[in-house]
Amino acid sequence: MTETVQAAPYRVLARKYRPTDFSTLIGQEALVRTLTNAIQSGRLAHAFVLTGVRGVGKTTTARIIARALNCVGPDGQGGPTIDPCGVCEHCRAIAEDRHVDILEMDAASRTGVNDIREIIDGVRYRPTSARFKVYIIDEVHMLSTQAFNALLKTLEEPPEHVKFVFATTEIRKIPITVLSRCQRFDLRRVETATLAAHFAAIAQKEGAEIEEAALKLIARAADGSVRDGLSLLDQAISHGAGLVGEAQVRDMLGLADRVRVFDLFERVMKGDIAPALDLLAEQYALGADPAVVLQDMLELTHWLTRLKLSPDADSSNAAEAERVRGGGMAKALGMAHLARAWQMLLKGLQETRAAPNPLQAAEMALVRLAYVTDLPTPAEAIEQLRTQPPPRGGGGGGGGIPAGGGQAAASVATQAIAPSGGGGASAALKMAPAPAADPVALPPMPASFAEVAALFSEKREGILAVALRSQVSPVRFEPGRIELRPHANAPHDLPARVMRLLGEWTGRRWTVTVNTTDPAEPTLGEQEAMAETRRREDAASHPLIKAVLSAFPGAVIEAVRDLAAAEPEEEADLTFDSDLTPGDEEP
Repeated sequence: MTETVQAAPYRVLARKYRPTDFSTLIGQEALVRTLTNAIQSGRLAHAFVLTGVRGVGKTTTARIIARALNCVGPDGQGGPTIDPCGVCEHCRAIAEDRHVDILEMDAASRTGVNDIREIIDGVRYRPTSARFKVYIIDEVHMLSTQAFNALLKTLEEPPEHVKFVFATTEIRKIPITVLSRCQRFDLRRVETATLAAHFAAIAQKEGAEIEEAALKLIARAADGSVRDGLSLLDQAISHGAGLVGEAQVRDMLGLADRVRVFDLFERVMKGDIAPALDLLAEQYALGADPAVVLQDMLELTHWLTRLKLSPDADSSNAAEAERVRGGGMAKALGMAHLARAWQMLLKGLQETRAAPNPLQAAEMALVRLAYVTDLPTPAEAIEQLRTQPPPRGGGGGGGGIPAGGGQAAASVATQAIAPSGGGGASAALKMAPAPAADPVALPPMPASFAEVAALFSEKREGILAVALRSQVSPVRFEPGRIELRPHANAPHDLPARVMRLLGEWTGRRWTVTVNTTDPAEPTLGEQEAMAETRRREDAASHPLIKAVLSAFPGAVIEAVRDLAAAEPEEEADLTFDSDLTPGDEEP
């Protein structure tokens, strides 16, 4: 007879190589050191909270803590230890998730107070066989407020035989009353170099050949998460059938080729937008995500900036070709150009992720970045205005920048990248002033706070106009500067919005600040009401008006209006409201 040998079911790498003790837990040296000191000195907390990003090892650490607290050693006589033996009954039962005294609960699916009551009821009973009864609550921040409140008293005075271990990715959602009763451990993101070395060791154990560059790509894509990285490694090994290269991993992850990212960035910074769009289209056709292409350009911009600040610090992990080419680009590009490229690429990345057609959004981001290379940096614009002032200045006051100077300065071509033989880049500064433009007439400035409010009404900014008239008290005003005191019902962002809109409408810089110390005037509405009251009082004191009010008892002055073209004998147009009824005789 022949016996059929059934193959063991396949276990994914994230489970197969899950750490079982602190020696195999990578990237968390601070946590291991603290727990080692606590166990060796016998100063064990009754509750721990572990926080960090997904896949960094929170639940794994909680299980290792449970093993460390309950390990009895191979001879059954040991105590709590930082190095669980792995062979005693408790270590094996915890590793196999079958220990009756180690209870795990997923707070994401059991959030109510009744679930916590089960724990509170079970706390009173001693462990069946272990030294400590350990409650591991994953995603503890998902518990309801009532559940947290029910847990507070038990956390404050737990029995000696009970330990709590909480794991969460959202530490800020846990009430401070709970956090104050726990010993907190922040699990760090695992560094890329550490992840790459860890993945290389696992690949060797699995008999897979993986290029070093491919391992670095996987480690970078893991973003500090060991579990995510192992899942990607598992996928890469399957994708490459045991032999994995950098190109295969790039295709798997949808990443752009590093060399092509350099080419694309160089073309854009030179202003050659047509070849740049062709390069983007080629990468898109090969399966690269447009958002990932912009993200790679962002990373390249950051790397070049670091390389410019510290040429030797950030090139050790790069390939030789990248170091040579990146060094030339870092020298050629100014810091202002790199900072501007970062801001525009970051904005373009956000638009690409939200756009219905990501490729079109990415193309528009590259177009903006390519054309902005022709603009000067602020320092270059100021220097150009100083050394080459426009031939026709704006007449306003001495010392100011003439109108139209911005057009002359903006026409200066700035630093550009020119290709060199070694694949690097060199800088070329081209000063090409454009023909002088005619000065631009700016709109008049409001001369008072009342004119500012009237301008907002004219521009149909109704909400802000009402706020300026009735919800703020002016403290000080001069053209270009406003100090005011907002009332409780005023919009919280009123100063910023007023400053921005006044700058757009007048073409000049405005400063709007809040002043709560100096004396303030009444609101514009209150000032108008007081002015109307004075007008009525002045009108009521006129002899003719007195005679009319005396002749018609009960009549009141409703309004006082100035006539646009009053006759010499007429001083005002008055409207009366009388209680006289038809048929009453006048005295």
